[in-house]
Amino acid sequence: MSTKEVPDEVLRTPLVLRLLERADVERPAYTHLDCSNRHEPVEDTLTWAELLVHVRAVAAKLRELIQPGDRVAITARQDLSYVVAFFGALYAGAVAVPLSAPDVRAHRERLVGVLNDCDADIWLTSEALVERLTEFAEAEPVPAPREIVAVDTLPLDPADRSRPAPVSPEDPAYLQYTSGTTRSPAGVIVTHRALSAACWQICDAYDVGEHTTCVGWIPFFHDMGLAQLVAGTMHSGGRTVFIAPLEFIRRPERWLLLMSAYPNTLTAAPNFAYDLVTEAVPEPKRAEYDLSTVSIALSGSEPVRAATVREFLAAYEPHGFPRGAFRPSYGLAEATVYVASGDSSGPVVTEVDGREVVEIGWPRGQRVRVVAPPEHVLPAKVDAGEIWVKGPNVAAGYWRRPELTAEVFGAELDGEGGWLRTGDLGTIRDGRLSVTGRMKDLIIIDGRNHSPHDIEETVAAAHPLLGPERVAAFSVDLDDGEGVVVVAERARKAPDFDEAEIARAATRAVADRHDIRLKAFFLVKPGGLPRTSSGKVARSAARTRYWTADGTESLHGS
Repeated sequence: MSTKEVPDEVLRTPLVLRLLERADVERPAYTHLDCSNRHEPVEDTLTWAELLVHVRAVAAKLRELIQPGDRVAITARQDLSYVVAFFGALYAGAVAVPLSAPDVRAHRERLVGVLNDCDADIWLTSEALVERLTEFAEAEPVPAPREIVAVDTLPLDPADRSRPAPVSPEDPAYLQYTSGTTRSPAGVIVTHRALSAACWQICDAYDVGEHTTCVGWIPFFHDMGLAQLVAGTMHSGGRTVFIAPLEFIRRPERWLLLMSAYPNTLTAAPNFAYDLVTEAVPEPKRAEYDLSTVSIALSGSEPVRAATVREFLAAYEPHGFPRGAFRPSYGLAEATVYVASGDSSGPVVTEVDGREVVEIGWPRGQRVRVVAPPEHVLPAKVDAGEIWVKGPNVAAGYWRRPELTAEVFGAELDGEGGWLRTGDLGTIRDGRLSVTGRMKDLIIIDGRNHSPHDIEETVAAAHPLLGPERVAAFSVDLDDGEGVVVVAERARKAPDFDEAEIARAATRAVADRHDIRLKAFFLVKPGGLPRTSSGKVARSAARTRYWTADGTESLHGS
């Protein structure tokens, strides 16, 4: 599959240069809705002209501290300071490293690993976090920062007319650390060319322009949040309105407020968020929001479930949500973020190997193939295999990991090198891409391939106290071959329950549907499953937590 190419002018233009085009524009650019300790969110906004002044202040400070190409860590809460810090780093010619704040305990271990890997001795944050970051640097085994800079306290100089540091399109713009837990975090090297290409692809695919308001809550340190809420708006010249991720988890209806309160909105979220806003918001509350102004609601970052699509549309079409706005999408950090998406005809559900799959659609400005492993040749009859990608949006590799870079970014197809191996399995039918699973997660029992996602869906539907996005299925090596273990969270407000009954229901459903006998089924308390930084269930981490080498549960508990 291929589409029109990204214009050369876009590839030659570093994203941050677009700030200069809006130096005198007093229109709102980025708005943080502050939900802390208030019944109603409060807007905190920077216009385009104000943003440039703040960005130049950060760049001026960084020029005193670093050389172009040095890494600069951004470890801040999700507010305007994060936006200013990210663009300030790019303006100074630094390599930004978008990270989380050390507020959430689950993120601290990953933060330690990344800070040790990237060698950033300048940390950008806000004044409210300086003391906490100082304590973090003293308490954790991380390289001591040379300086922690609070970007919201820097002196502003409206007379500053400095331009961005000169960079090559092939120079790194930032390191996007992967959110998975199957290995220590790897820093994807996103070049200025790749960033500009990805922004163009997103804006072209979803018709994003000055008329668009991007709204949402996805973490800025995640590739989808950074692209949709920060970088995409810089490219389009539109507006972004955002809240912190925890504010969505605490009150999912805040996402509905974002979608309904602003014109021509584009939003993005993983599949689980659409389930949550369907399950957690009752019908009377839904009726308070008019979703007819939603232009795009893309679902990506994890498999898009057909049941989720049906249930979300059934819940919100009566309140104005346009069916054609729901856009299943696919991307990954190694391709900066975007690979393919659906169109305005609405989501399409098809059948692949006897199960429902939501079609993704078409790429923009890049080529996509499915390649049959291990021969690395196009299938002769069935367009199915590993998804490979080639285009200007593909990153330059992994930071300081040459062997892994060669393995993932150096594939050859039809005599042409430089293909990205995504590790995802997919099909192409009638020119449309569908994603069917992860190669590394594939479960092989008695020579037959099983998708863990399929098994998880079966378990989720097996008992009322189970549910989607709360199940992990993974393989374990046993003396008599490979087996399957399932870990499932029970519902948060579960009444008295019989754990043995739930286990029997799940075991029976998997046997009936997949002809697999589970080696073990663990029912754990709500929140017991480990998750990635984007909220996805982390199967590998679940295996580590709940299964030991001698075949017993390690931290099992209900």
